[in-house]
Amino acid sequence: YAAMDPQKFSRKLWSARKQLILMLAPLLLLPLLFVVPPKEGKCLYVVLLMAVYWCTEALPLAVTAMLPVCLFPTMGILPSKKVCPQYFLETNFLFLSGLVMASAIEEWGLHRRIALKVLKIVGVKPAWLILGMMITSSFLSMWLSNTATTAMMLPIANAILESLFGNLETLKENCKDKSDPEGDSQVNMHVLPCEKQVLTTENTPDWTDRSEQKNLKEVRKEAEYQMKVWKGFLISIPYAASIGGTATLTGTAPNLILVGQLKSYFPECDLINFGSWFVFAFPLMLLFLILGWIWIAFLYGGLNTRLCISKHDEREAAEAKAKAVIDEDYKKLGPIKFAEGSITFFFIMFAILLFTRDPKFVTGWSVFFTKGYVSDAVTGVIIISILFFFPSQCPSLCWWFDSRASNTPYVPLLSWRKAQECVPWNIILLLGGGFAMAKGCEESGLAVWIGNHLQPLAQVPPAVAVILITAFIACFTEFASNTATIIIFLPVIAELAIRVNVNPLYFMIPATTGCSYAFMLPVSTPPNSIAFASGHLMVKDMVKTGFVMNILGILCVSLAMNTWGLHMFSLHTYPDWARPLNASSATVATHAMATMNMTG
Repeated sequence: YAAMDPQKFSRKLWSARKQLILMLAPLLLLPLLFVVPPKEGKCLYVVLLMAVYWCTEALPLAVTAMLPVCLFPTMGILPSKKVCPQYFLETNFLFLSGLVMASAIEEWGLHRRIALKVLKIVGVKPAWLILGMMITSSFLSMWLSNTATTAMMLPIANAILESLFGNLETLKENCKDKSDPEGDSQVNMHVLPCEKQVLTTENTPDWTDRSEQKNLKEVRKEAEYQMKVWKGFLISIPYAASIGGTATLTGTAPNLILVGQLKSYFPECDLINFGSWFVFAFPLMLLFLILGWIWIAFLYGGLNTRLCISKHDEREAAEAKAKAVIDEDYKKLGPIKFAEGSITFFFIMFAILLFTRDPKFVTGWSVFFTKGYVSDAVTGVIIISILFFFPSQCPSLCWWFDSRASNTPYVPLLSWRKAQECVPWNIILLLGGGFAMAKGCEESGLAVWIGNHLQPLAQVPPAVAVILITAFIACFTEFASNTATIIIFLPVIAELAIRVNVNPLYFMIPATTGCSYAFMLPVSTPPNSIAFASGHLMVKDMVKTGFVMNILGILCVSLAMNTWGLHMFSLHTYPDWARPLNASSATVATHAMATMNMTG
């Protein structure tokens, strides 16, 4: 064989990279078994192997999540009867109930009605529309998946933008005349499927005819402004979806992983549930959303005097056209149907019952049952079970006495087939893999072993540590799945908190929230990828916008943890639930001596 060209060989390596990682990673990690103490070394081997596979996606994420079932028993880390139950804990049932409720909302189009109603309220000036898009996306992603929210909102945004600014290709042509070296490198707009069916866009204004009356400089300036606004619209939707998902426990998988791992490491800790998390995270989400809106609107030309002052010009005419489009499509939805009203009722009941079960700041309804028996999972499953038999059309007593009425079986609000299609079972397996990994770390003593090696970090002030942890997790999750990121780092962060005698929640909550703040790259999250693939966004647009968004997010989390979070979860004290079960005897003794010194 002739010598292969290095460039061609590197391409072959790249094409076979996943197979190479699959084979080489286990071999390269083998020395750990001989360097680290036996049981801890075996667990560390499995954890790092899973981390490599998750970060490189050499195996599908869900398949990697099942490795503990194979490796923990065979390597003598944990028996299978302890590993397998971790894959369907009550946390998974809470997640499942949220997904089923979301599929019912999507089935009857309630999310679309909510979106158009919000856009009718906020108005059609670009900055207000961006705010409306962000409010709607964040609210929907509290209950639906971030990906589904983005996929639903982007076609609506594109249709509104076409009614505001006309054809995108015409805008690009007007901008291209300018001597811009990057003009040809922009990604072409690919219209999302069914975009024309989502909103009416007939009779869109043709800006080319009007621009002939202006001089070339004004045309370019106006086209550049419109292109910036278009970018602002596209980029605001996935960002708002990621921010909104942090506000509820069921909004994104990392929040549930926090709850599951808390129950594994600290069984006595009952501070985090749907209600208490919402009270903490919702104000944080609102604060970050407003700051994010100001930044995006400032960067992409939405903030100007037109926010408050009306001007009679072509822009106003286009805005009037866009308003008419939104109004017309809202009218097409017609009056609220019985099924939509029923879903709305059960959705509100779902949220209220979860919120009021045990919100911590007031007595919840769970006191009417045996203590510790009723959890958020029970509440969620009760509500979604009703959806499978509640009728989608208003029942009538007359049907029983009308011999001519059709005898077709009634249709429930949700069928099992629809629910099955909408539930991402891979994420449920991923959650289970995280809980199994956490159990292995705890039982093998790996968490304590890691904690012993983190002692030098005790010198860092806790408030600074919160910023550093949030920043590190936010950066790491730009390149890896946010679920995999939090699964890998949460046990380490919990042990670090114990070692430095800080309330574990003070470090674990910022890490959990920070892993949802992936804004800088198209590959960071599925919503980012959808927005990038469907628009004319460039990577540099996301990096420029996302970098500041990350900083804003880190600062918001730090503020929340050191103000209302501090008082809500008593973060200024080291809790009793963290001492006896997971801290080593040395840690407990050290803390006891420190307490005696303080009181003495």
